[in-house]
Amino acid sequence: MSDAPRIEHRHRELRGGAARAAVFGFSDGLVTNVSLILGVAGAHPAGSFVRLAGIAGLVAGAFSMSAGEYVSMQAQRELFQRELDVERQAIRQSPVEEKAELVQIYEQRGIDPEVARDLVDEVMQDPELALETHAREELGIDPHALGVPLQAAGSSFGTFAAGAFVPLLPWLITSGNAAIVASIAAAAVAAVATGALLGTLSGRSMWRTALRQLAIGVVAAGVTFGIGRLVGLGTGH
Repeated sequence: MSDAPRIEHRHRELRGGAARAAVFGFSDGLVTNVSLILGVAGAHPAGSFVRLAGIAGLVAGAFSMSAGEYVSMQAQRELFQRELDVERQAIRQSPVEEKAELVQIYEQRGIDPEVARDLVDEVMQDPELALETHAREELGIDPHALGVPLQAAGSSFGTFAAGAFVPLLPWLITSGNAAIVASIAAAAVAAVATGALLGTLSGRSMWRTALRQLAIGVVAAGVTFGIGRLVGLGTGH
């Protein structure tokens, strides 16, 4: 009996779209609102005006992100469900042709023709298994992982709001240059943390993804701050 250690691996549960929406939502909220806040702050208005802009950006962005995620995922589900309905009807009306298609797919993957035929015969005896197999092999669709629109929308709303709140927080406490510096620092730390987490989850370089995330935020915030500063100078502020 072999004494080699047993290797176990586990995959994270990523179905439903919630994980993707959560990471994207937080990152989008962070970059969007720090850019908005610094863009407005660059024109040197009153601190209350910057706070109002930040709160409006948080609320509007969270609703927009949530609605967009829901609509896109619902449209994707409906498209996939239509394709599944077409495939279900084809299996019911033309089982011989559908069986031949599946056998051909397996043969093209190097499976022995006789083995492929026996496997497909077994699969086609169960209509739901047949549909699932055809969907995976022909369409690249997993019928059990079409995404959950409400789950993704809720996750997008919450994570966008959380990300957008980070650069807004200093403005709820102070204002002026102190708030600008604190907002930049908080957003930078959050961007690095988000990038590092994304790198860890994806198995990529933690530092590379962290620096990439930071660079995206710096460019976006720097450009909008510069525009706000120019607009402020042009209006006499």
